[in-house]
Amino acid sequence: MKRWQLGVVCAVLAGCAETSTGGESAVDGPDDTFLAADGKADNPNGGLDAATTCAVLKIAGDGTFEYLDRTVGLNRQAATSIINYRKGPDGVLGSRDDEWFETLAELDAVKYVGPAAFKRLKAFITQTGYACGDVPVQLLAFNDFHGNLKPPAGSSGRVETALPAGTAPVLAGGVEYLATHIAQLAASNPNTVVVAAGDIIGATPLISAIFHDEPSIEAMNILGLEISAVGNHEFDKGWDELLRLQAGGCHPETGCLGGDTFGGADFQYLAANVIVSDTGETLLPATEIRRFGAARVGFIGLTLEGTPAVTVASGVEGLTFLDEIETINAQVAQLKAKGIETIVVLIHEGGLPTGLYNACPGISGPIVDIVNGLDPAVDVVISGHTHQAYNCVINGKIVTSGAHAGRVVSDIDLVVNEISRDVVTMAANNVIVTRTVPPDAAETALIAHYDALSAPLANRVIGRAEGDLTRTANLAGETSMGNVIADAQLVGTGAQGAQAAFMNPGGVRADLIAAQISGGEQVGEITYGEAFNVQPFSNLLVTMDVTGAQIDTLLEQQWQPAKTNLLSVSAGFRYAYSPTQPIGSRVDPASITLDGVALDPAGTYRITVNAFMADGGDGFAILRNGTARVTGAVDVDVLEAYLTARSPLPVPGLDRVTLLP
Repeated sequence: MKRWQLGVVCAVLAGCAETSTGGESAVDGPDDTFLAADGKADNPNGGLDAATTCAVLKIAGDGTFEYLDRTVGLNRQAATSIINYRKGPDGVLGSRDDEWFETLAELDAVKYVGPAAFKRLKAFITQTGYACGDVPVQLLAFNDFHGNLKPPAGSSGRVETALPAGTAPVLAGGVEYLATHIAQLAASNPNTVVVAAGDIIGATPLISAIFHDEPSIEAMNILGLEISAVGNHEFDKGWDELLRLQAGGCHPETGCLGGDTFGGADFQYLAANVIVSDTGETLLPATEIRRFGAARVGFIGLTLEGTPAVTVASGVEGLTFLDEIETINAQVAQLKAKGIETIVVLIHEGGLPTGLYNACPGISGPIVDIVNGLDPAVDVVISGHTHQAYNCVINGKIVTSGAHAGRVVSDIDLVVNEISRDVVTMAANNVIVTRTVPPDAAETALIAHYDALSAPLANRVIGRAEGDLTRTANLAGETSMGNVIADAQLVGTGAQGAQAAFMNPGGVRADLIAAQISGGEQVGEITYGEAFNVQPFSNLLVTMDVTGAQIDTLLEQQWQPAKTNLLSVSAGFRYAYSPTQPIGSRVDPASITLDGVALDPAGTYRITVNAFMADGGDGFAILRNGTARVTGAVDVDVLEAYLTARSPLPVPGLDRVTLLP
C-alpha cells in the first residue's frame, strides 16, 4: 500500500499513525503545538531561522491539499485543517476573505499542526531546497476614467508625445483598447494587480450616465480592475448610490435600466479618509492586501481631503474627510504591524507637471507636499484628479498618474523579497493606450448593448453650430464653449429674474466639434448625446440675489493658493484683471460692468450658477451667502433649449474679460 493510500485509510479510521520519510511520527493531535513542545515558547519562530520560517509559511500558504498531503507528506488531517483555515469565513478558497499565515504561531494554532508537522515541513525544505526569494510584482494603474467607454474625442482623446504640443499627438483611450493593453501587459507577469486612483464614474458620457454609471462598473469588471480609491466624483450622486454600485442591485427609483440585474463592482473601492460621521467608521475599507508567495503588498486608498469643496453638498452630507498625510501614515503603521513592508498608496489627488506623459519636469501641486510628508515605508503613490500624466520619483517613491479617460496605463514593476517582504527594485513606465491594438471583444459587446439602448436619445439632433465650440482658452481664460453655457443659463433662468450667469470650468467636460459625427447627423449638427457630454452632471441651476461687492469677491475667488478656476461669464457682463497682482486683489472693481453700467457694490443683482457652485464648490464660498434662492431646471436641459432656439448658433467672441498687465 502506498503512503498516500495509507493516509486515506487512516483518515477514515482516524486511528493509525503515518510515518514520514525521516521515520518520525507525522501525526499530531488536534491541540499539539510546535512552539511550546520545541521548548522555545519565548522564541516566536520556534528556533527556525528567517529563511526557513519564510519557506514554511510559503508552503502552508501556497500548497494545494494534494501538494501538502502527497508531496510534502503532511498528515491528511493537518493538510485539511490548513486548507480550511486559508478558506476564511466564506469557506471558499481564492476569494477576498482568504486567510494567510503571517507567523509560525498562526500556523501552529491550526488543528493537527504541531511538532511532527513542523518537522516534516522542515525536512521537506532541507531535502528539496524549497526556499523563499525575490518575487516580481506588476501594478497596472490608471485614474479618472470618467465612464469613457467609447474613444474620447478632441484633446481628451489624444496624448502628446513631443513638444510643442500638437506636433506629435497619438490617438488614445476607449475601454475596448484599455482592456486590451491591460491584458497584454498582464500577460508578462502572473503576479499582476490592476488598480485605479478614483473617478471611475461621474462626469460620464451619456452611454454610462443614463444608466447610473452601471456600464462603467461593468466595463471595469471585464478588464479586471481589482482595487480603486474613491474619487470626488464617486460621490456625485451621494454615498448611498456609491455603496449600491459597490454591492450591486437595481437603482431604487428607476430599476435596472440595462435589462439585467446589476451585480455591482467585482473590484474593491477603498476610502481610508472618508468617515461616516454618525459611526466614526470608514465608509468603505481603508486597505487591501495582496499576497504573492510569501510576499505581501498593502494598498491604501483615499480621496482628497477637499472632496466636499469639489462635490455637490448633498453628495457628501453625513461624511467627514480626513487629512491625506495623517490618514496614510496611520494606515501604514497598521499595515506594518501585520508584517506588510511593501506599501502602495492609491490617492485621488495629483500634481501639475510641465512635460510629457512619461516624464516629471517641474512637478507641482498638492501631491508633492503629500508625498514628502509620507512615512518612508510607502514605496509607490498612484495619483489622479488633475487629469495629468506623469512618471516621477519624489522623496524616494515612485509617483504616477495616467491622464484621464483611459488614455494612459502606468506599468509599475516591483521586485519584492519574500523574507524581508520589502521592495528590492522598482521601476515605472507610462504606456499610451493606443487604438492600434485589437479591441477587446467583451468590451465591444458591452458598448454595443448600451449603445442600442441609449441611441434613440443620444442621436437626437437638437441644434446646429456655425463652428467649433471648444474649451480652448484665450490669454484671459475665456472659452467659446464656456461662454455658450453661461449664455444658455442666463436665458434659461430669465423667468427667475437672472441678470448674469457664471460657469465654472470644471463643469465644462467636452467640446462641440462641428465635424464630429456621433450618430449619423450632418456636419455642424449637435446631438443630445454630444451636448450631454459637455455637461454630464445633471446639475440644477440656482438663481440668487447677491450684492455688487459679493460679485467682486466671487471674481477674486477664481484664484486660490492651490488652484485657479476662471469662470465663464454671460453676455453683457464685463470685467478686467491682472494676473500679476496679489491673490485677492486681481480684479479692477471699476471694470466690472453689466450691460455697460458699472456695478454698484451696495446694489443687489440676480445671478445664476449651478448647484455645485451655489454650495460653495470650487472654492466660491461667497455664493453660500446668496439670498432669495430659486432652484430651476437641469443645466443640460437649459443648454439643449438654447441650442435649439438659436440654431444655427454663431461662435461667440472671446471679448468679455480683459487681461491687464
